[in-house]
Amino acid sequence: MSIISKVSEIESLFAKLDSEINSFQTSTKLSCIAGCGKCCTHNQIDASPLEFLPWAFQLYMDGGANEVLEELSKSSSKICYNYQPFGEFEEGKGSCKSYLHRGLICRLFGYGAATDKYGKMRLSTCKTIKENQSVAFLNAEKMITVGLPVPIFTAYYMRLSQIDFHLGNMILPVNEALKMAIEEVLHYYSYHNLEDNIRVVA
Repeated sequence: MSIISKVSEIESLFAKLDSEINSFQTSTKLSCIAGCGKCCTHNQIDASPLEFLPWAFQLYMDGGANEVLEELSKSSSKICYNYQPFGEFEEGKGSCKSYLHRGLICRLFGYGAATDKYGKMRLSTCKTIKENQSVAFLNAEKMITVGLPVPIFTAYYMRLSQIDFHLGNMILPVNEALKMAIEEVLHYYSYHNLEDNIRVVA
């Protein structure tokens, strides 16, 4: 499967997820606080290279893939490369430099559910939402137990891995996943012609 085909399938999966999240937010009234970037500052975010393939492909199309790859190769930071803090003295406040092409983990966290050790579905969200929207959070958990549709982490990662089993099942620290996504695109286009791929998809 070509890179363009994979990117198209990933973006279709993300569009479905975004629609589910919008419905979930409407039902529960939960939402991220504007300007909050605390979850992005976590230094132990793991992701698959596949979920960042659309981001890497866009970098390649814009001519910045090699430059970003070099920056990632030199960096020792464990905080996501795409996180952009608002200011030096505004801890936990910031935004994503590539929000449109953010990964699956970025989309799911806050509005996705996972099974706990007792077999119950639990909403995986941040401390900020739990504390500042406590009533809505508790109501959301109750609504999930009685059947409110909610995106499920394992289900979406399984769907992702069906697009590319190898890249979809490789879970790495986020910056390593970003780096590998770029390498995958660059490697592919060192052997394939971009125009030919576009004609095949069209």
